Amino acid sequence: MNENPKDIHIRDFQYDLPDERIAKFPLPQRDHSKLLIYRHGQVDEDCFFNLPDYIPAGSLMVFNNTKVIQARLHFRKDTGALIEVFCLEPLEPNDYALNFQQTAHSAWLCMIGNLKKWKEGVLHRKMTVKGMTVTLTARRGECRGTSHRVDFAWDNAEVTFADILEVFGELPIPPYLNRATQESDLTTYQTVYSKIKGSVAAPTAGLHFTPAVLDTLRQKGVELEELTLHVGAGTFRPVKSERIEGHEMHTEYISVSRQTIARLLAHDACAVAVGTTSVRTLESLYHIGLTLMEHPDASEEELHVRQWQPYGLSAEKAATPATAALQAIADYLDRHHMETLHTSTQIIIAPGYDYKIVKAMVTNFHQPQSTLLLLVSAFVNGDWRRIYDYALAHDFRFLSYGDSSLLIP
Repeated sequence: MNENPKDIHIRDFQYDLPDERIAKFPLPQRDHSKLLIYRHGQVDEDCFFNLPDYIPAGSLMVFNNTKVIQARLHFRKDTGALIEVFCLEPLEPNDYALNFQQTAHSAWLCMIGNLKKWKEGVLHRKMTVKGMTVTLTARRGECRGTSHRVDFAWDNAEVTFADILEVFGELPIPPYLNRATQESDLTTYQTVYSKIKGSVAAPTAGLHFTPAVLDTLRQKGVELEELTLHVGAGTFRPVKSERIEGHEMHTEYISVSRQTIARLLAHDACAVAVGTTSVRTLESLYHIGLTLMEHPDASEEELHVRQWQPYGLSAEKAATPATAALQAIADYLDRHHMETLHTSTQIIIAPGYDYKIVKAMVTNFHQPQSTLLLLVSAFVNGDWRRIYDYALAHDFRFLSYGDSSLLIP
């Protein structure tokens, strides 16, 4: 580590992003977006559908297969006030899959819009689900930071909470698009390989991939592997503290299969990560492995990667090969007869971070003064400004629906 990341001033990661450079909608064809290629300090550009030309045969590409849920629920009070309830993460049950299967009650941690108009009382909304009339109620619980517990209940045991979100919920597109969600977003704001419901934001680097691009990668001999990180609303939260020491990272939930660990080991713990969420998951695996090497029977909670955990490791510990860390996870899963590692991460990746598994990255262009920009800067050894200056000078489109980059330091 060549600097203490806690001392980084976020103002050093400011750049001018004109509103017209923010892509409000995606291109009609996903894989026709522009692709910036940064290789060993050289900057070039191409079309995204040519991405396979730049990925060597025999590489392992890792994708985040999370699916965005229709997490925004709107209720109208008897007074006429509109209340928005934005589901962030499940509380009861606290497992995503189990929560979506509930047929009477479900509790979530939620952000509430127009909170001052919902001081007390229960919100009601009638809807038709699967041809049946259902009344959904929402009761506000205790405050947790900027969010609240909300208990949902409904009066039809044939209807799951997933059914309710599907019919009643609205897809939460990013706030910086400054527009309402449209019908087209239901398709365009999901990756073509999304499977596991749970995110409130898309892993946007994956939005450029089409079945044709994925097939070309396979034909070239690139192995494709998936993991799951459910993206939280905290991904949009700006860094408001002067130094990043004052910024608290949000917790995100990850699932990685025993097969994925085996594939990573077969590739000598080297991967091409698609998106910053895949990056955060893969790099978290290294630090989970270090924990298991010291505490072989650590609980799921003890495997949680804390924000500053990767920093301040002893020289000896920091020199642990990534293969050894991944093997510790494989052994842990085998000992416990588990097919999947379920845990969470709060990792912050900033200049001074030493990447262990990710050797190349596909990612979009991120907001000024964001933790995602810090992650990119750490990856390209501080050379982010040259990449962003090129993108701004060559008509690249920015943020979630914008263009893409392939970074190879």
